[in-house]
Amino acid sequence: MYPTNPIIWLILEILNIYTIVIIVAVVVSWLVAFNVINLYNAFIRSVVRILDALTEPVFALVRKVIPSIAGLDLSPLIVLLAVYFLQYSVGWFAFRMGI
Repeated sequence: MYPTNPIIWLILEILNIYTIVIIVAVVVSWLVAFNVINLYNAFIRSVVRILDALTEPVFALVRKVIPSIAGLDLSPLIVLLAVYFLQYSVGWFAFRMGI
């Protein structure tokens, strides 16, 4: 079910795109950490920089509150949960207001 209000639709789509960006950033960071891809390739380096620019400010805010546990960074998981909560909240608000 898609909301009929274009503003609500746009907010939900931006949150969906950000979810995909978070997942791609996590997978790329794993690939770099395990030397599956290297940063000597200019294209890969630019993709990693873009992903870091999009995700790192939000991850840094979460890391200030919740530090790594046994070397495991939980900030992407927390941010994904927050994005899903925002999607649900916006959808609920749109439904309740009849938008």
